[in-house]
Amino acid sequence: MDLSYTPEEEEFRAGLREWLGKVLPTLPPKPSPDDWPGRRAYDLGWQRMLYDAGYADVHWGASPTIRLIFLEETERAGAPYVGAGFVGLLHAGPTIEAEGTAEQRARWLPPILRGEEVWCQGFSEPDAGSDLASLRTRARRDGDDYVVTGSKIWTSHAEVADWCELLVRTDPRAPKHRGITWLAMPMDAPGITVRPLKTLAGSDEFAEVFLDEVRVPAANRVGDENDGWRVTMVTLSFERGTAFVGEVVACRRVLGELGAEARRNGRWDDPALRRRLGRLNAEFRALWRLTQWNVSEAEASGGVPGVGGSVFKLRYSHARQELYDAAAEVLGAGALDLGGPWVVDRLSSLSYTIAAGTSQIQRDIVAERILGLPKGRG
Repeated sequence: MDLSYTPEEEEFRAGLREWLGKVLPTLPPKPSPDDWPGRRAYDLGWQRMLYDAGYADVHWGASPTIRLIFLEETERAGAPYVGAGFVGLLHAGPTIEAEGTAEQRARWLPPILRGEEVWCQGFSEPDAGSDLASLRTRARRDGDDYVVTGSKIWTSHAEVADWCELLVRTDPRAPKHRGITWLAMPMDAPGITVRPLKTLAGSDEFAEVFLDEVRVPAANRVGDENDGWRVTMVTLSFERGTAFVGEVVACRRVLGELGAEARRNGRWDDPALRRRLGRLNAEFRALWRLTQWNVSEAEASGGVPGVGGSVFKLRYSHARQELYDAAAEVLGAGALDLGGPWVVDRLSSLSYTIAAGTSQIQRDIVAERILGLPKGRG
């Protein structure tokens, strides 16, 4: 498989790199991590700049390779992360592009691209995390609406979101994977209560969401009724296949910074640490090649990443945790200072073997869908 770039793709890279070099020095300071309205405004302002420069459609209007180059170059340049736009740009938007009607694409995609609307993800529930298909939030049809009752947890950016990609159970009698529907729920609808959650790192980008007889227009259903699990697999393929690309580049940068810090503070003299950093360098180089392979596969399959994303997500989650464990070794006692470099990132890394599907779920997917092994029996 050819993992090289075409002249047109390299031309795109050069133009993007030049543009980033001009605009990044002009950006205002980032708001405080606790100022979510300010962070929303900052993140959407950056998205608007991308839109005006012609780079906003890379997440679903361009080829997977162009998307890869965009994520690589923006991370290397230190450009703002998608932040509050994460779900809309990397999950909901690509799903609507792949599965939505022409009317749905026209309604929801342009505001995401222009930096006008934020989405959150309403998938997990208190009793339906790893076993997502066991979700209990119900939606009954009432005329032109679905009436939704239930609760969601770990809902990303719910406190500043305009829309929620919401999974509901529309047929409680069907087998659990077959009675699910994917809805776009307006977050200003009556009956919605949002309660922010504090993470181990002290941030509150997640929330509990309680739904009490919330009316969602049936026109907001993406895909057919009770076909939401298949649509969800499309969403998760984007989440696992391409959403973490920029983070691989960031980890490779952090690895270089760790080496420099180890040389500065004398820990580089430890041969075991040098071997550890060398092995991590090989890990992330391999992950980058796997990313390129997954992108090539997506190119061949119409733009939707395949199950190879689970292989990537599984290994990347553990490699990221190992990277920040190595950071703690480099820092020594400084690893206990929350104000120090890489410390909060280390706390955040603990969630990666849970977020976007636990490592146990990814192993099941690899075993059953790639290796063809029989399903386990409970």
